[in-house]
Amino acid sequence: MRRPSRAAPPVQKDGPRINEEIRAREIHLIDKDGANKGTVTVAEAIVMAQEAGLDLVEIAPNATPPVCKLLDYGKFKYQEQKKAAEARKRQKVVEVKEVKFRPMIDDHDYDVKMRSMLRFFEEGDKVKVTLRFRGREMAHQELGTKLLDRLKTDVGELAKVEQEAKFEGRQMIMVLAPR
Repeated sequence: MRRPSRAAPPVQKDGPRINEEIRAREIHLIDKDGANKGTVTVAEAIVMAQEAGLDLVEIAPNATPPVCKLLDYGKFKYQEQKKAAEARKRQKVVEVKEVKFRPMIDDHDYDVKMRSMLRFFEEGDKVKVTLRFRGREMAHQELGTKLLDRLKTDVGELAKVEQEAKFEGRQMIMVLAPR
């Protein structure tokens, strides 16, 4: 059996509507200098835009009546792209770094791992602390709990506990985030 063919949905244009694409009958117009021209019909606004050699761009489509401005659309689009690129550049991606411990860790090894954790916090990253138990160490889970409590107090000023320590199989996991 054949399915009925459906027309493809209309392509949604990204960005604001311009000139003839504006659907409202009346709009609130702002000229190229930023002066308020009040409420006018779309046809009048388009004529004004063509006389000035500019485009009519819908700035606030959800307002009643929609707010439109006379400006050079190519220049406007370029400025928007620049703003978006600048925002992306300033954005910091928070990574989750993992540090693995064992219940019977030696003091020096603990200090080395602590230094790396402090560096991660300074860089603004979260740290996932994994405490792995092997063999008969599972019988002494209180050693692991003590180690994680010590770790919490040592990084207390720089980090806060985002996820409390919990068991997953043979390991305890805790997530710390920088303050």
